[in-house]
Amino acid sequence: MKIRTVAAAFGLAALLGVSLPATSPLMPVSEIKPGMEGVGRTVFTGNDLQEFKVHILGVLRNIQGPKRDLILARLEGAGLAESGVAQGMSGSPVYIDGRLIGAVSYSIGSFSKEPIAGITPIAEMKDATVPPRRPASTQARLELPVSLEQMTSALTAAYARIAPFSERPADVQSIGLPASAGSQIGAMLRPIATPLALSGFEPATVDLIAGTFKNAGFVPMVTGGSGDQSQASTAPLREGDAIGVSLVGGDLEMGATGTITHIDGDRVYAFGHPFYNLGPAEFPLTRAYVYTVLPSLMTSFKISTLGAIVGTMQQDRATAIAGTLGRTPRLIPMKVTLERAGAGTAPRTMTFQLVNDQMFTPLLAYVTMYNTLGAYERQFGAATFSIQSRARVTGHGDLSVDDVFTGESPMLGASTAVAGPLTMLLANDVEPVTLDGLDIKVTTSEVPRSATIERVWLDEVRPRPGRTIPLKVLTRSYRGEEKISTVPIQIPASASGELSIMVTDGRQLNTIEQRELRRSLQPQSVAQLMKVLNETRRNNRIYVRLLTGTPGAVVKGEAMTALPPSVLSVLESDRNGGSFSPIRSATVGEWEVPMDSAISGSRLLTIDVDGGK
Repeated sequence: MKIRTVAAAFGLAALLGVSLPATSPLMPVSEIKPGMEGVGRTVFTGNDLQEFKVHILGVLRNIQGPKRDLILARLEGAGLAESGVAQGMSGSPVYIDGRLIGAVSYSIGSFSKEPIAGITPIAEMKDATVPPRRPASTQARLELPVSLEQMTSALTAAYARIAPFSERPADVQSIGLPASAGSQIGAMLRPIATPLALSGFEPATVDLIAGTFKNAGFVPMVTGGSGDQSQASTAPLREGDAIGVSLVGGDLEMGATGTITHIDGDRVYAFGHPFYNLGPAEFPLTRAYVYTVLPSLMTSFKISTLGAIVGTMQQDRATAIAGTLGRTPRLIPMKVTLERAGAGTAPRTMTFQLVNDQMFTPLLAYVTMYNTLGAYERQFGAATFSIQSRARVTGHGDLSVDDVFTGESPMLGASTAVAGPLTMLLANDVEPVTLDGLDIKVTTSEVPRSATIERVWLDEVRPRPGRTIPLKVLTRSYRGEEKISTVPIQIPASASGELSIMVTDGRQLNTIEQRELRRSLQPQSVAQLMKVLNETRRNNRIYVRLLTGTPGAVVKGEAMTALPPSVLSVLESDRNGGSFSPIRSATVGEWEVPMDSAISGSRLLTIDVDGGK
């Protein structure tokens, strides 16, 4: 069985044009002494491997943690005297007497006069065994009803969880150097920053990405895409070749680039430091093409771009990224269609592939959506975006959004409306969720479409129980145009006395219900979470609520209104049966009216139901 598995891996790798060379012999860190000389390999231009000399200065013990060492070395040749240790060299393999010792992975700050590097020992790079799936990073605790503001907070929190590994302190001792010198070097050594190649991103989105990713050890740079086939390579992969980790593919490309350190059968190790230190992950490994190295007094870097997918990154650890060649990961297809209202032009359709990851997928969906809108629509002045979004969730139907965003900055709201529910869904700790795809249609207009609820009334002064009566709602557009909408209101057969009809927009309804319910929800199932997210209040709705003073309760996350006193008494006395929260007033009827504009305003109408026969 093992022989057949290995043979299958070799066959799949061959189909993808990936070489599985003989494994390089390894040298343990215990054999490394100051004064040794070796050779390193990396790509500075195109796909050509170049060698440089490596002079071992010593071994820094416990620099990355207990029993986590770094080999300190001075690099020489291949233009390194001018460029120093360049971003993108992370993972460059170093050999002594033909034996692999590790990867160039750390450098000493900016303005260094010599190319001094830290080399992660190869044994530590290969020591990465973790569970197959990361648990949810946070519980999907929701304040009900869910609002756009809560989704914005969830997205903000998701961005904040991306911890900048490059800023952690290091307490260093050294061998072959005075203790004080070792501490100074340790204080300056940092993982070599990782180039983050961006293709198809407009400047405002690049600024957005830079603000988040730069603090995590990445250097965003705008490059060309991988579509230039003259740069494509089908040659076998080698230790020292450039390699990429893709985050977004298709009509946008976004991913990190570095260098392959070691190939062992179909296993590949690279970088010599974390990508994000995510642990288990499934991100595409790609070829990478290096245009050139840009020398800089501040920090030199390789200008590179991503190529074809060649495997899957499966581990992202403190000392390396590791994966399998020939095995391609599951990606999430995302399609965005832009249509200009009344323009008479054909819609534009763009397709993307996002990594399948509980933390990154929503953030990348947000960035992709924001960038697509910014690239084709104006970013200043009033505009309107009508959004129809469907996230296909395996075994649970669709997570849907149908909403309108208008005003001076509708891009933010539209992008959050798409990505916010994904953040909450994928963060659930009930069960893993699989997305089959994301389809979004955006109809744009440079005219702000908004309307205000001006007046509500009933033609009947004292409606009878059990009857359906027409409620009239007058809205006024921003241009002063009036529209009357009719809502059929069903009066309960058991109703009598005073009732209230509340007519309001989604934002104010959220505020009212949150104040009334005063509860958070820990979903008991993905189905319940999906139901809550699909019922999020929309901007393009008029919400009508028929209210009575009859109390109700929230039991196990579900609102139960107009309960008889005997039922309320039983629920309140049996608190062991589950969570219980009383509701002071009850909704005995609810309706909503879809509109083609963003609605604002609220009106309350009190009626007296004629209980006479």
